[in-house]
Amino acid sequence: MIAALLAGPVRVVNVGLAGFARDLAANGAAVVQIDWAPPAAGKPELIAALTRLDGKRIDAANRAVIEKILAAQPVLADVRRAGELIAPLDAQRLVLHAGPPIAWKDMCGPLKGAVCGAIVFEGWAADLEAAERLAGSGGVQFAPNHHFGAVGPMTGITTRSMPLLAVENRAFGNRAFCALNEGLGKVMRFGGNDAEVLARLAWLRDEFGPLLGAAARAAPVELKPIIARGLAMGDEMHQRNVACSSLLLRALSPHLARAGEPHALAKAFEFMAGNDQFFLNVAMATGKSILDPARGAADSTLVTAMARNGTEFGIRIAALGDAWFTAPVEMPQGLYFPGFSAADANPDMGDSAILEAVGLGAFAMAAAPAVAGFVGAGGFADAVRATRAMAEICAARNPAWGLPALEFSGTPTGIDVRRVVETGIAPAINTGIAHRRAGVGQVGAGVARAPLACFEKALLAFAAHAR
Repeated sequence: MIAALLAGPVRVVNVGLAGFARDLAANGAAVVQIDWAPPAAGKPELIAALTRLDGKRIDAANRAVIEKILAAQPVLADVRRAGELIAPLDAQRLVLHAGPPIAWKDMCGPLKGAVCGAIVFEGWAADLEAAERLAGSGGVQFAPNHHFGAVGPMTGITTRSMPLLAVENRAFGNRAFCALNEGLGKVMRFGGNDAEVLARLAWLRDEFGPLLGAAARAAPVELKPIIARGLAMGDEMHQRNVACSSLLLRALSPHLARAGEPHALAKAFEFMAGNDQFFLNVAMATGKSILDPARGAADSTLVTAMARNGTEFGIRIAALGDAWFTAPVEMPQGLYFPGFSAADANPDMGDSAILEAVGLGAFAMAAAPAVAGFVGAGGFADAVRATRAMAEICAARNPAWGLPALEFSGTPTGIDVRRVVETGIAPAINTGIAHRRAGVGQVGAGVARAPLACFEKALLAFAAHAR
């Protein structure tokens, strides 16, 4: 057979295992290698589900959802105490957290640490030891942020006294909420809970939050244009927010100046100017406000939320509304601060994967090649490849958010569960890395992958629902 192939000029296309072409190449044949794997990893039940779905009906439903996403008009409208925006927080001892639902006994170290710190902050317990006993005995209730129109980074803790950003999607009239970014170092979102952490939260509650809220109410800030400019300036909105944080401060500064007295104003400006990640939480609330109108969209296989709590990873898809599809969360791969290693790391956590779900973060890596190196994902070429890979599992691109490195093509938008399962390409997520023990804080940054099992479960549930 080899002799016959080599008898004349021929280019052999080998699909699958490279070993099949070695003898041909060794005898001088020009071989083109094509990597191939069976769809859905060859799993019969998944292939059957993909086969029996009505592709035309689903594609039409997905286009309608994409139209909603592209029509969104997110605006930073307010900052208020959480209990004013989410009434159940004032009605009971309720702690909201990142990710899908989880019981106290199953929580990871940093999440438990943040919960205990929040309990002390709210005055429900005198110290961390008493807070742990209260949490373990059922003295507080737990629920995901997503169940109340909110999101939170890393541990994602939200309680009644904390100030929340309110982003309004004026195209559809819905609002989404997120806590203020605490800055860097030892912070509650990474499991910090000492006196320094609680004092900063008290300042955010008593001084900075009301000041920022007055400025936002005086001059609501349109957020899509800020994100577009940030992408052109090297941000991807998950690990790098330097440009957008500066642009937001520029937009708000005149109104902050009118709302505050000199000492409070100076401290506020110093805090915002020294916090390169300030815009992260604004971007998260933006993503939530954009995707929530798609919840319940019949026949749509697009992802409306991705979130993790340090133990489990969960996704929601449009057609199945508020249902969660979960799998054990994976460890991020990345770079560690001096003195720390992968042995210190907690599995991935946080609601911030809402950014990738809306087409930012790792999906916009081509806009921020500096981030690729920081999270251990290589250089410029790798950043471009990462964005192109994510486009393989998305239904569209967002023309409002162009990527200069890709000739201003839009960010990949609308993760389609069908494409994830068929290709086996798991969504990438840029992320911080928390220490596995409570109270230590951030130890690095990297890239995590969403577990494919979440998408497989969602596809099977959708297929059963669609019958």
